[in-house]
Amino acid sequence: MDISTVAHDPSVRCADTSPSFRLGRGKNAPRSGALPAMKRATDIVRAGHWPTGERADTVTLLFDDRYRRRLRMLGDGGLDFLLDLVEPIVLRTGDGLKLEEGGFVEVLAAEEDLVEVKGRDAAAFARIAWHLGNRHLPAQIGTDRILIRDDHVIVDMLKGLGAEVRKVKAPFDPEGGAYGQHNHDLGHRHGPLHEDRHG
Repeated sequence: MDISTVAHDPSVRCADTSPSFRLGRGKNAPRSGALPAMKRATDIVRAGHWPTGERADTVTLLFDDRYRRRLRMLGDGGLDFLLDLVEPIVLRTGDGLKLEEGGFVEVLAAEEDLVEVKGRDAAAFARIAWHLGNRHLPAQIGTDRILIRDDHVIVDMLKGLGAEVRKVKAPFDPEGGAYGQHNHDLGHRHGPLHEDRHG
């Protein structure tokens, strides 16, 4: 389901038009109709460290929506809740958003349009990784491939370096430094998302 945005009003916490609203992208997310009273998720428990038997719902998010402090969300199963953290935290697949009233919402990474980058050998792969890192681009590094967002300028540069590139759809989970060092590289791509990234 496409992400929808409505007016931001942090003073209102009922299920109306505030604060900024992000829909989960799962198949079962409702498309219309009244929403139940909104719950609050105030803590993050990393994947593997929360009881999956207490899962109340899942929420499927693009990478841009997995670095937030305060954001209203609608789970894949219809749970309306407010992510309300002390500071922005990068959410990873499998993390649990702990609800104040009890239970967890599991975070799932949505598939995105990405570019897969490979080198002809280990030396070429290392050289490609260095050039991408030198440009502070969010990148997901695997044993034999790197995933980046589709950018024709970067793709052309990589081809010039002899890299093998192809477009893929996959969840995007880049290295932590992409946010830890404030190398967001997001604002020019996603407009309104940039306005509420830090609160």
